[in-house]
Amino acid sequence: MVHDIRSKFKAILITTKDTISVAEYNHKNGILGIWGFASDQSPKSSTKAHWYTFMGIETPIHVGAELLAKRLDMNVVFLKTEKIKRGYYEGTIELMTEDAKSIPNFEISEAFIRKLEAQIYEAPEYYLWTHKRWKHKKED
Repeated sequence: MVHDIRSKFKAILITTKDTISVAEYNHKNGILGIWGFASDQSPKSSTKAHWYTFMGIETPIHVGAELLAKRLDMNVVFLKTEKIKRGYYEGTIELMTEDAKSIPNFEISEAFIRKLEAQIYEAPEYYLWTHKRWKHKKED
């Protein structure tokens, strides 16, 4: 059911483990697309993660989308979503960079977190607070 809902508009869903190979294949063969990354959970390995403050708590954050954008020279955008009324949402695409390679490592991911925080502060009731963002603690 989830797969059917998410592929309703001809979106192709791929697993996390296939992301790099599919993205590189598409890049090599000139296949254009829009890549969407859900970064709503904690990264699997907190020991190798990049740590940043999210909602006042130091937490590991996802940087895979940034690294892939740099590797394949992709533009990076933020999809800001707002609830209009029950069952209706509006998305606004905000350009973060057209030149990911020129931005120092992790600055795009940190800017994403700041945009996400701003969106949450505007309407905290729509953020899924059950996400496990804070399950890892940084070891000194």
